[in-house]
Amino acid sequence: MIGHGDGLGPGDYKYKMLKKFFANKACQWLFARIHPNFGIGMANFWSQRSRAASTSDGKYLGPDKEWLISYCERQLRSEPNIDYFVFGHRHLCIDYLLSNKKSRYINTGEWLYNQSYAYMEAGQLELTAYKNDTFERFSNYK
Repeated sequence: MIGHGDGLGPGDYKYKMLKKFFANKACQWLFARIHPNFGIGMANFWSQRSRAASTSDGKYLGPDKEWLISYCERQLRSEPNIDYFVFGHRHLCIDYLLSNKKSRYINTGEWLYNQSYAYMEAGQLELTAYKNDTFERFSNYK
């Protein structure tokens, strides 16, 4: 399963509320009335603020507090044959072996600071980072 990861799981309330605000037709109509010089500046401000918040808290919280791990575990109850859950919303590199001991939750992190990404070779998904022409391997969180 591949997705952005936003709004999944039991937490992430600020993001879910902001997403509803931006999807609201009345808010979109009002935003369209703002001059582009101001509107683009405001959008950039919110984008940078969101990115700074999600990368500055870059700490692994443990399986009980990581919303996307909770989401993956819940999905496995109804779809037990998923090998990989690949998301990026967390902006943190995570390679986590789920409770069924065969499925993995992979969060690709982000490119701007860590140059991290996932790639698949011979049916195996790997999480790595590209830095100074070398690759780093990220260890599993368990």
